[in-house]
Amino acid sequence: MDIKYLQPIENLAVGKIIEVDGSRIIAELDPGISELSRVFAGENYPIGQFGSIIKVHFGRRSIYGLVSRLRMKSDYQLENGLHVSSSDERIIEADLFGEGEWRRVGNHDFSLEFERGVANYPLPQQPIYLTPKSELRFIYGDAKGAVIKIGEHVGSKGSPIYAQLNELLGKHTAILGSTGSGKSGTVAAVIHSILERGEIAEHKYWHPQIIILDPHNEYGKAFPHHQRLSTDEGSLKLPYWLQDLEESLSLFVGKTEYAATSQSNILKNALIAVREQAAEKLDLDINQLTVDSPVPYILGSTDGLDHFGKRDGELYSEGLDGAINRQRPAGSNKKDHEDYSKVIRKIDSLLKDGRLKFMMDSWDGVQDPLPAIVNQFLNQNTTVQIVDLSGVPNEVAGVASAAIARIVFQLKVWQTEDERQNSPVLLVCEEAHRYVPNRGEAQYEAAQSAIRRIAKEGRKYGVGLLLVSQRPSEVEATVLSQCNSWIVLRITNDSDREHVRSILPDSMSGLTKMLSGLRRQEAIFVGQAAMLPTRVMIRSLSEEQLPRSNDIDFDKGWQQSGMSLDKIDVVVKKWRYQSK
Repeated sequence: MDIKYLQPIENLAVGKIIEVDGSRIIAELDPGISELSRVFAGENYPIGQFGSIIKVHFGRRSIYGLVSRLRMKSDYQLENGLHVSSSDERIIEADLFGEGEWRRVGNHDFSLEFERGVANYPLPQQPIYLTPKSELRFIYGDAKGAVIKIGEHVGSKGSPIYAQLNELLGKHTAILGSTGSGKSGTVAAVIHSILERGEIAEHKYWHPQIIILDPHNEYGKAFPHHQRLSTDEGSLKLPYWLQDLEESLSLFVGKTEYAATSQSNILKNALIAVREQAAEKLDLDINQLTVDSPVPYILGSTDGLDHFGKRDGELYSEGLDGAINRQRPAGSNKKDHEDYSKVIRKIDSLLKDGRLKFMMDSWDGVQDPLPAIVNQFLNQNTTVQIVDLSGVPNEVAGVASAAIARIVFQLKVWQTEDERQNSPVLLVCEEAHRYVPNRGEAQYEAAQSAIRRIAKEGRKYGVGLLLVSQRPSEVEATVLSQCNSWIVLRITNDSDREHVRSILPDSMSGLTKMLSGLRRQEAIFVGQAAMLPTRVMIRSLSEEQLPRSNDIDFDKGWQQSGMSLDKIDVVVKKWRYQSK
């Protein structure tokens, strides 16, 4: 072993340990340090920067720690009830996270073998050193295995930061950051890195399956070869018959109806009847179907029906409306018919709601449309499917996102193990606080249930979740806690920072102190997908690879003449028709 790799670099020594508390060490800075930087081999090394790495020598090995705090020794003494000295000594606090050992590779080269976790602990009075950038590049720049580059380490002169692909996607990841912190650009950078991996790794075939729930229509610009699915243009089809019994009850009966129990039974019986009728048309085995099976059925027409389900004196018997009518009592007491009529009126109101056109188009009664519905999200022609949910109300976005999440998950559940292995899916949930909020409003219930299930069980079935939010404190805790990796950009809100602190591992919670001071595109990357916790500058993208910015230039905009009456008329029409 070349002795130089074992010898401490005295010029990088900055202090001595005064306390070891589990994986946390406290060291006193050398009093002779007057500037918070050192120069070694032409490189500048900052001292005590949040997120920088210090090391302690331990024989042939080195123990590494992440700096989490720099303060006056008097503050430390006061906090711990010690005698307060009047000196101006300073304290560095760091969290130990891993060990490394130099090993010979070939005749002349050496490699640092780094591993997470700490088996050996330093002792008080041992010196601490700044970590040479040559070592940082071994730690951060390990490109072995299935990895994607997401950016560069802050403070190591361009050391690349890689994320373990299977950990990043298979065990779910959260990207969190305030408006303007570079959140959407980070999402685009991660997805572009995924798409580029095939060429970098020289795979013969590379076909990721990525579905983006896009509430602001911003990602289409970043992925020109994507497939766009839109609720207001008719390119997204999520028909009513895909709903299971619980969702159908929520849609056709509602949660707050006084007579919901009676109406639920009416609807359940009707669903069983119409699904069986459709199954016969499609040559499906009725005995193997349940009320939850996604078998298409006809709704029927509510036009001209009276309170007793009759049209021109004849009982209407087509589709779901007809199946409801066939359960009616024989008498003509209006009260006895009220529950049946309420369900039919609800169906009628849904059919007339233009916002729900993507759901309420009736089945043609001939072909089986289910494979084509699934093919919208999983197909061989495109890798990125972008579901444009801009311009639709939250309750509609909730229904749509729930249906998509459930379609993908159910398909995975019923695939064989080999089929799952060959077609994993990534669901990107942008503005996650819209679909899985920590509040209990009825319009979010279906989305919460579907995405919560993916968060809990998706990794077993090959469905990865990428949660993106500017308000982590408003995202449902169950879902966020299932994420095992976090890319956290600048967060200015105190409650959001506290929320992030509560979900990060204890040893990493100190990192949240620096969140309000991060630059645009700078993030804290922690979790199982990260080789080690780090401050990362997310990779830069070309203009055409970036999402559409929603920032409006007031100075430029106000240099125009303003809107004419004709232009307002055009916008008003789109507003009225709820169509872009």
